[in-house]
Amino acid sequence: MPHHLMNLRHVPDDEVDDIRVLFEEHEIPFYETPPSRWGISMGGFWVHDDTEAARAKTLLEHYQNQRLGEQRARYEEDLAAGRTGGLWWRLRHKPVTTLAACVAIAVILVFSLAPFVRF
Repeated sequence: MPHHLMNLRHVPDDEVDDIRVLFEEHEIPFYETPPSRWGISMGGFWVHDDTEAARAKTLLEHYQNQRLGEQRARYEEDLAAGRTGGLWWRLRHKPVTTLAACVAIAVILVFSLAPFVRF
């Protein structure tokens, strides 16, 4: 019976490449299904064998923890250097894009709530 190891929807290409290399280095026989273009199927990494699935899950967990630490450190570095930030940072550095997104959110909210609220 196939074991689904990881969903590939919204996973960056560099992470997918790292996982392929990880499985190949540890000689885990896997196969991959790509996510659909329209977001209907999630795609992922799969294995058939139960013991290989357990090994692969352990490797994936270790890899994900390591990647989380690296990404968090990169974010903290960008935050300290002023290359990223929250809403106020985005509003100061990209005002048009930020305001357009806020207006779009407000319009969606108005249309979504209009049938339930009397004005």
